[in-house]
Amino acid sequence: MPSAAAVDPQSGYCAVTRTFHSLRAPIPLPPPSPPLSFPAFAFSLLPSPLPAHAAFLDAATGEAVPFPAFLGQVRALATALRAQLHISRGDVAFVLAPPSLHIPVLYFALMAVGAVVSPANPALTTGELAHLAALSKPSVAFAVSSAAGKLPPGLSAVLLDSPRFLSFLHGPGDALAMDAAVIYQSDPAAILYSSGTTGSAKAVVLTHRNLMTTRVLPGPAPPDEVLMLTVPLFHVYGFVFCLRPVMAAQTLVLHTARRFDTRAVLAAVGRFRVTRLALAPPALLAIVRAAEDDKSVAASAATLQVVLCGGAALSPELIRRFSHKFPHVFVSQGYGLTETTAGFCRSIGVEESRRIGSVGRLSPGAEAKIIDPGTGDALPPGVPGELWVRGPFVMEGYLGDKESTSEILDSEGWLRTGDVCLIDKDGFLSVVDRLKEIIKYKGYQVAPTELEDLLQTHPGIDEAAVVGYTDDQTGELPVAFVVGRSGSNLHEAHIKDFVAKQVVHYKRIHRVFLVDSIPKNAAGKILRKDLAKLALHRINAKL
Repeated sequence: MPSAAAVDPQSGYCAVTRTFHSLRAPIPLPPPSPPLSFPAFAFSLLPSPLPAHAAFLDAATGEAVPFPAFLGQVRALATALRAQLHISRGDVAFVLAPPSLHIPVLYFALMAVGAVVSPANPALTTGELAHLAALSKPSVAFAVSSAAGKLPPGLSAVLLDSPRFLSFLHGPGDALAMDAAVIYQSDPAAILYSSGTTGSAKAVVLTHRNLMTTRVLPGPAPPDEVLMLTVPLFHVYGFVFCLRPVMAAQTLVLHTARRFDTRAVLAAVGRFRVTRLALAPPALLAIVRAAEDDKSVAASAATLQVVLCGGAALSPELIRRFSHKFPHVFVSQGYGLTETTAGFCRSIGVEESRRIGSVGRLSPGAEAKIIDPGTGDALPPGVPGELWVRGPFVMEGYLGDKESTSEILDSEGWLRTGDVCLIDKDGFLSVVDRLKEIIKYKGYQVAPTELEDLLQTHPGIDEAAVVGYTDDQTGELPVAFVVGRSGSNLHEAHIKDFVAKQVVHYKRIHRVFLVDSIPKNAAGKILRKDLAKLALHRINAKL
């Protein structure tokens, strides 16, 4: 860290090192070397005696788990994991389930005994789950009965909706069960799945210390602070958000419905007096549309103060529409990756949220560089380039993939985000474009190369390219350009159905264009920007 005099107090930029530094107050963290698990750290921050209010609430049923009961369930489950399931430090546990009150208990209990939590989307197909399991190599799975049939053969499974699992939660809890193993802060705590910057799925290893860095900013939380989470708990956004409130002794309301229901969510906001609501951009759009159609909608959110939005880009126009209908609520945007343990940049407070188009300032402990992709030179404030970031939140690496890890993470700890960004003279970061080619559909990552590889398994397809087409409801829609083999008789509906049968819903192809060739550069790389323009032209021509 350069001297304070060398860092511009307005932007955080150091001209000597060409590095941007966070200007926020540091988060108190323990020394990195002593053994300490994330659950032990989180529970050490709770007041004594434990607060009597709910740690977690089910928005659909109203069922609550108060803090004393939550800690009791974690201890009981940790005891059962060791004594009955023989799970120990380093074992990877695959989790395949929709949101429920059991999931946070399971996450904390697994990490408390040194196991590695690895949640996946229960909507994925059998083949997709087999690929993820091959990356993380789990020794046990925890799944709901409706999804268990899709688990890889031979993987031992515990059903989360079975009497056996419920008995674990209410069995005898041994406080020593969480202290029996020596767990270091550098030990893996979670394996989440990301498309990285190259397109194929990767297993992101996050450590216990990575998770400790997600602690909320120091300072007393309002006694009536209630948060609500509407994003999936297997996504890094939801995963981190279901852990963080425990460290601040805050109540978290879980949206447990399988689909986002605007009126149900807003009814829960009113019923449980929610003050902070975590959403993905499509959900925010749904709320805006509901409020524009019915003036009474906004009245049900009288207690709401902040909407937290992440997972994908949020258009300035959508923020303006939301603010018009909910003038008492401000939108706090954030930016981050699975590889950075979720967000490392966020707008905090009303003043920062007024910087529409920005995702806020660097979080405590974060350093950033803006790199010219052509020259590799670090750039000053106000100039766009690829964002590199460094800090205690950066992943350990991709499991079993040293080559991909070295491509994104250098020897000095700098992580290449693959996004074109700029940081202005006041230290606000804006995402300008994406170097990486990932399509973001409702916050989900869709790798074009995965769909291209699948399309090219069709006997009638010679070449294929997939790009994203901008859509105001979903963010981006995957569309395909296909070159047919000689003599083939291809139809759009047939190709879309071919893909839909083999992938989860958000990876489905929405439009297919039959073309004579795929534009490529001299090195053979697909010119996706040219295809994106062509898709825009063709779709608009049909409207």
